Amino acid sequence: MPTPEDIRRYQDNLTSELEARTLYDCLASLEENPDLADIYRRLSETEAGHAAVWEAKLRQAGVEVPDFRSGWRTRTLCWLARKLGVVSVLPTIAGIERAARSHYDTQPEPEAARMSSQERTHASVFRNLARSSKGLEGSVLARFEGRHRTAGGNALRAGVLGANDGLVSVFSLVMGVAGAGVGSHEILITGFAGLLAGALSMALGEWLSVQSSRELYQHQISIEERELVESPEEEMEELTLIYRAKGIAPDAARDMAQRLLSDKQTALDTLSREELGINPEDLGGSAWEAALTSFLLFALGAFIPVAPYIFLTGAAGIAASALFSALGLFFLGAAITLMTGKSAFFSGLRQVLFGLAAAAVTFGVGRLIGINLGG
Repeated sequence: MPTPEDIRRYQDNLTSELEARTLYDCLASLEENPDLADIYRRLSETEAGHAAVWEAKLRQAGVEVPDFRSGWRTRTLCWLARKLGVVSVLPTIAGIERAARSHYDTQPEPEAARMSSQERTHASVFRNLARSSKGLEGSVLARFEGRHRTAGGNALRAGVLGANDGLVSVFSLVMGVAGAGVGSHEILITGFAGLLAGALSMALGEWLSVQSSRELYQHQISIEERELVESPEEEMEELTLIYRAKGIAPDAARDMAQRLLSDKQTALDTLSREELGINPEDLGGSAWEAALTSFLLFALGAFIPVAPYIFLTGAAGIAASALFSALGLFFLGAAITLMTGKSAFFSGLRQVLFGLAAAAVTFGVGRLIGINLGG
């Protein structure tokens, strides 16, 4: 017997599906390209099927199916599509579908697994529509023109942020302890303890994040593999829609889908990439490699404010730590500009000011605590 929480979930699911169906019907009615209009109608049919499932579950639970009226977001998107053209709302809808693609992943009903797969297909369809319906994207043009610095962006960003976390957190820790008036030996021990604790925490967090993602990807691929066996026609239809969304003619898209699905391994690989957005060869990378990289980068940044205390004591150690940290912060801020394209001097100076402000606060707090304890 469904619980009250289950019934509320059925009602929320039904509302979401009816909102999507209404939106897709609106796009189909406004789209001038008959091929694209047909894609929207097919997506609407899928959502209508999902809605029927939740309506049936509500009736089985003895709950009346509520009247439906589309919400403000759906009405606004339809109005914008009517006034500015369907293409104007595609990026927004792609974002909505991307956020909703895992909506059913944790729901226990047996129908949820298939719905989850179809929602991911919808996300992929709109991702491709948002790209192809506008011609060549601005981001692509910018890369051709050399203005959009994206090469290695994600790896560089992760590296800079990891080192920055280590530098700022341990710099602030060291300044706080120094402000309390403890000896340089104690500051050095505290700094290395903070370095080790922070680096281990970062490594563990990164390992858990990547490993969890890998396990989720493996689970999603296993669902696709099962659906290939149980519902090959549905999988072909989903893949056809994805290729049509990329601008391929309907017949050619279906032929491509049929050829790819004729070989099980090729089909699974293609569906993983096109429908799930997963590269089955690496599944998001190695968890151990990510953990080790995070550990080293955090430790590298954290070592900068600690290193002067190996050789210096007292006010000289504090001054050297602040100077070394300021230089490190400037370098990291300047490195960010490889992705943003902003002024290296401005970004570096901003990073120095923020880092020194955080250290000044902890130094002041440490000084207050030291005075109170000493008094």
